[in-house]
Amino acid sequence: MQNLKILNKKEIKNILDIIKKQFDAEFKSDYVFLISEKNKIYIVNRDIERVDLSKLRVNSYGVYFGELRENELRLSVEGSQIIGKIAKKGVFELDDKNLKDWFNGLDLDVECEKGFVILKHKDDFVGCGKSLGNKVFNYLPKIRRFNISN
Repeated sequence: MQNLKILNKKEIKNILDIIKKQFDAEFKSDYVFLISEKNKIYIVNRDIERVDLSKLRVNSYGVYFGELRENELRLSVEGSQIIGKIAKKGVFELDDKNLKDWFNGLDLDVECEKGFVILKHKDDFVGCGKSLGNKVFNYLPKIRRFNISN
């Protein structure tokens, strides 16, 4: 079982500031934020506060939102779907070929701003990658990859 810590208001504000800086997104949430020993961030509905967690045996709580890395946030697929809708920067539009490469687990040779970027195809947000300016590194977990032909 994971050892998750509930974040206090100051720690949550830090994460919201990172989201604002990276994606120019005003993420107003009423979620409880949890962090693992490996800096993985989870968000959970506030109703969890009414549950005695000491009496439960579960692997994780809530939705995996992203990973905190040296004052940057690498969003999960679900995190990119939540933040992508409100992001004003740091969103890169994929064409059909790049979408195919992304889901096949390949890094993308594309020109875009440096840092973590949310990847979008039409109306769908498909994840988050790290851009060096001319390449976006693929962090899509192997379990979520699939082979798209043609």
